[in-house]
Parts: sequence; structure tokens; C-alpha cells
Amino acid sequence: MKKLSARRRHPLAAVVVLLFALAVTGGLYAAFAPADTAKADDTAAQSLAIEEGKKLYSVGCASCHGTGGQGTSDGPSLVGVGAAAVDFQVATGRMPLQQQGAQAPRKKAIYSPAEVDQLAAYIASLGAGPSVPTKDQYSPDGADIAKGGELFRTNCAQCHNFTGKGGALSNGKYAPDLTDVNPKHIYEAMQTGPQNMPSFPDTTMTEKNKKDVIAYLDTVNSSKSESPGGLELGGLGPVSEGLFAWIFGLGALIAVAIWVAARTAKAKKS
Repeated sequence: MKKLSARRRHPLAAVVVLLFALAVTGGLYAAFAPADTAKADDTAAQSLAIEEGKKLYSVGCASCHGTGGQGTSDGPSLVGVGAAAVDFQVATGRMPLQQQGAQAPRKKAIYSPAEVDQLAAYIASLGAGPSVPTKDQYSPDGADIAKGGELFRTNCAQCHNFTGKGGALSNGKYAPDLTDVNPKHIYEAMQTGPQNMPSFPDTTMTEKNKKDVIAYLDTVNSSKSESPGGLELGGLGPVSEGLFAWIFGLGALIAVAIWVAARTAKAKKS
């Protein structure tokens, strides 16, 4: 009898076993279920964003770009342009257009950031294209500023001039001033090539090189940057500097020559 009583289970043993089973089950659920749940939540959120974006598109964009983004005589097709192009055009206020013209100007955005994301999600659903870059992609931190300056002068200065101050193009078009432009929008512009600008995909200009260019612009347009030559003269380079020297330098020489001639003539008369 003593042996049987010694082997008898403690009254709380069943409770302990039950708690252990629940802990193991909960651990397995935490290990496997949340990933599936999170994925389902992301899919649902994406579907909702696309649906809301479609509504916004139907009201503000379909009249020019077509009901399905296929394009019309008033606007190009948006199939395959990607979310990055939408984020650039809409977040900078270039779209929707106030009126047709040579170029869409930058202005205050009429859509909130959340609405821009919804429009971008809908357009991205029409066809694969460049996605909106992450902060790590366009942040100038750790970039090679000197390399960025070299790349900018080689690929961009012809239109935007040497420090990104902008410049005139043909037929009323222009390269916009890049001062105080959000680094994300500069990256998106390089990635998508809006309006008159050529595109620079990763196969042409790597992600790191884009980051270098952004770092260069951030440096030369910073309030802390200094111009070693004194006056910037619009940052237009040797043409404006030569013109300045020609007009003011030659003008000063002519003024001195006239003054000397007048003094000489007066001295002869006396």
C-alpha cells in the first residue's frame, strides 16, 4: 500500500501538464501563425489601397489618362510607369495638371501623402514599374560627394547647370531648380525620367551612384556651402563668368580709357 501511495500523482500534476501543453501550443502558434497572419494583413491592406486609389484615379486622372490608365490624346498611358513615377508627379503637385502646357510645373500637392500612396498602389497594379524608393536608397549619409559631383556634371549639368539651379530648354520647356527638392523625389526623377528628362535605371546608373548625386546636390545647395570664387553668378559656370568679365571688366577698361583721354585733352588745352 505504501508503494501505491508513493506512486500516486500529485493533485496539481494535471494542471501542470495542461499549462505545459498550452505553452507549447502557444509557442508553435507564435512561431508559424504570425507570419501567415501578417502576410494576409499586408495583402488585405494592399487590396484596400488599390481600391481607394482606383476611386481617386477615376475622379482626378481618368479624364486625361483613360478609365484604365491606357492613355488618351490628352495624357500618356500609365500602364507600367510604376509607383515611383506616380509618387514623383503627384507628391510634387505636377499632377493633376491645371492646364495643358509645354511642361508641368511644380506646385503645392492637392493629395495627402496617404492618397498619393493609394494612387501609386493602383497604378502599380496596372503593370510592373519602378517602386517608391526607401530612405536607405536616397539618404545622402555615407555617400561619395566627389563622385556624385563628377556624375552630375557629366549627366545632368547640361540642363540643370553645375549646381542644380536649373536652366531653360527649347519650346518653353525648362530644367527645374533642384534646390530644396526632397531627396526621394530626386531619386524618383532619375529612376523614371519625368517629362524632358532621360531615365537612369539601375542598369545605367547604380543605386549607389544615385545616392552620390543626391549627396552632391545636398552639399552644394546647403546653407553651409561656400563658393571659393566669391559670387556664384547663378551657378551657370564659365559662360556666365566670362560674360560677367566681358561686360564689367571691359566696361571698366573703357571707362578708364575715356577718363584718361579726357584728362589728357584737358591738360593739352591748359
